[in-house]
This record gives sequence, C-alpha cells and structure tokens, in this order.
Amino acid sequence: MVCDSRGPGPYPLGIVTEDQLDVGVGPWPGDPPDDPRYDPELLAAGDRRNVVDRYRYWRREAVVADLDARRHDFHVAIENWQHDFNIGTVVRNANAFLAAEVHIVGLRRWNRRGAMVTDRYQHVRHHPTIDGFVGWAADHDLPVVGIDNLPGSRPLETTTLPRRCVLLFGQEGPGLSDAARAACDQLFSIAQYGSTRSINAGVASGIAMHAWIRAYAAAPPP
Repeated sequence: MVCDSRGPGPYPLGIVTEDQLDVGVGPWPGDPPDDPRYDPELLAAGDRRNVVDRYRYWRREAVVADLDARRHDFHVAIENWQHDFNIGTVVRNANAFLAAEVHIVGLRRWNRRGAMVTDRYQHVRHHPTIDGFVGWAADHDLPVVGIDNLPGSRPLETTTLPRRCVLLFGQEGPGLSDAARAACDQLFSIAQYGSTRSINAGVASGIAMHAWIRAYAAAPPP
C-alpha cells in the first residue's frame, strides 16, 4: 500500500495500491466547476494522468494552451538514425523544463514509452535530414548548440548557454554524427569523473536543459 498524497485540492486523501497504479484524483466532489478548461469525463471519472496538480481535470488542449503561454526560448533536438531508445526520456525532460519544441532528426518513428505520455503536451517536430533541421534553425535565427564530449568542446559547467538556441544531442554510442557536428554553431561537453566514456542522451539532455533553466528561468508556478 502507498499513501496517495496529492497535496491541497478539492479532493480527499486516500490509500491506493501499487499494483493498481491508482495515482491522481478521483471524481470531482460536489457540483462540477463552470470552467471550459475542465473535461466533463475527467470530472466524472477522476483524473489519473501524469500531470501536476494545477492541471487536474483540465482538457488536454487547455493544458497545452497554458503551457504554450509560458514556454521557454530553447528547443531540443536529437538525432534518430537507429531508433534510439533515449528519445522518450529527452521528450519527457523537455516537457519538464518546458522547451519550446523537440525536434527529431532522421527516422520519424521513436519509442514513446520513455516519454510517459508527456508527448501529448509537448510539441514534437520531425526533420528527415540534418540539412533540413539546420535550415529550419537558420530560418528561425536559432543557433545550434551541440552537446557532446568531442575534442574542442567547451565545458558546459563554465559557460552560459545562449538564451535562444537549439540544444542538439546525438545517439547513444556514436554521439553526434559528422554532419551534425559540422552544423553546430557551438559545442559543449558535460564533465564526467568516472570510468565510463559517455552518458546517454536522456541524461545529457536533462543536465543541459537544467543549465539553461538555472541561467534564465523564473521559479515554476505553484
């Protein structure tokens, strides 16, 4: 058994079982609110989605609209030439840190399980080629910032990322492709202190996005 600690809100606390994954809140108690952001089906049946409390019972479109009004100035891109399993984690991180968009460069298909359904609230754009992606970034006046432990990369820990940029990550193992490296306006590495040669793109993306957040973002809404 686990305690269903939901924080303050118009619902009672309760005890739920782990095997039921009974997270979130139950049906709305009392009369439903007269607010178009709320979903009648969720109000009636409960909201078990992976969303913060302020979005409980909201329609998906209402959540996306509210996020769109607050999105940050950075984008995230990841190459996908071998069906990288880290892409779902990158998308989930982008949602957590409120990236403007996620860009998948290469293959369109990717494993969505790691995203934990956050791709429903995060804008994801596909570019079949690195040239197409770079052209899009240039059209939007966004410098491409590569994150990879490459010769000549500057330490991420000692710099401030551009406020408007696209953070570009390579695949597990090979890292950024030669074409992607050539397209980067700047390259940064993440310091590592153990025996492993690299960290995966999911972890690297979270570190880099948080570096941007520390430099530019205000505190999140309550």
